[in-house]
Amino acid sequence: MRPEEIPDKFFFKIGEVARLTELPAHVLRYWETEFPSLQPKKHGNGQRLYRRKDIELVLEIRELLYAQKFTIAGARVELKRRRYNKALGGSLADHWQLLNDLQRHVRELLEILE
Repeated sequence: MRPEEIPDKFFFKIGEVARLTELPAHVLRYWETEFPSLQPKKHGNGQRLYRRKDIELVLEIRELLYAQKFTIAGARVELKRRRYNKALGGSLADHWQLLNDLQRHVRELLEILE
């Protein structure tokens, strides 16, 4: 399933999400413990209510784990990297390169001052 195929609803029960994402409900509950950003709302009776963005995240996690063969820890890091890139509007590699260049320039300046 692709994100654009998610039905136009506000909330989805865990059974619906399991069916849409082709994942068992116990996997969804487990992923909640492993991925802090996956926190569906809970109804007063404890029933999970997933929003569209939660389902999109589940699909992204499924892609990382099953298709791209990331470990859970690796998928967590990749999700953080993607959020970072989205927030800053550039690639993480670009930002790391800038940081490395800055550190090199600082070292060169310190050498000059010595």
